[in-house]
Amino acid sequence: MKPQFDQYGFVYQENLIMAYIGGSQAHGAKLASTDDTDWYGLYIPPPTKVLGLEREEHFVFTTGGKLGGNGPLDVDVCLYTLMKWAGLAAKGNPSALHFLFAPLEFTTSIWGQFALMPEVFLAKGHVKPFLGFAEDQMKRLLGQKGQKNVHRSELEQKHGYDTKYAMHVIRLYGEAKELMERGRITLPRPNRQELIEIRAGKYSLSEIRELGMQLESEARAAQVTSPLPDNVDREAINRLLVEAHLQLWTA
Repeated sequence: MKPQFDQYGFVYQENLIMAYIGGSQAHGAKLASTDDTDWYGLYIPPPTKVLGLEREEHFVFTTGGKLGGNGPLDVDVCLYTLMKWAGLAAKGNPSALHFLFAPLEFTTSIWGQFALMPEVFLAKGHVKPFLGFAEDQMKRLLGQKGQKNVHRSELEQKHGYDTKYAMHVIRLYGEAKELMERGRITLPRPNRQELIEIRAGKYSLSEIRELGMQLESEARAAQVTSPLPDNVDREAINRLLVEAHLQLWTA
């Protein structure tokens, strides 16, 4: 069933082509008593917002934003235009690639054409943004780079570090490895029990660091023998984008 994002001020409800619940729920590590609901989706804006002077790239809304972070009743909505998303995915943006593999709450025949061809958006070089982002966040978690960017002080007080943050760092390393080995990202994650245990504080911060280093090494090794091509298929992506826009605009 199509989610009603118009209740949050989204004006292109009829142009929505897919939507899924992301965040910890998509990864299989959601805790109902603490986590909010993160909606992600894609839409095709009208021609005036693509071909005209006034461009549009995304719609963002939250019921949260309060001190201490979002609660279980809060909702975050992040909707990208198909064009914006495709550019991010082609560059190997980890969050953008999730759209290709996440269990969907709503889909259309237009998105189905993309879902059938995830391989055109994938390349061996995509290991770099995954590992780069994971390494950057690991350094922040360890206090080696700038602010820790930690919003959950209660977790720091209880475990000595933000365990939810650490869970997502390890998840990123694991996704990089799987993407290189299998050419896909499994959602929910195969190691979701391990991720839940990380959230619960089962591992020390030094163990998190060691696990991250091991996964990074395995991901880099997998890149060498990866079945993925050297580059994304830009011609195929362009065809998909043109066909999708024309299909919706002429419907």
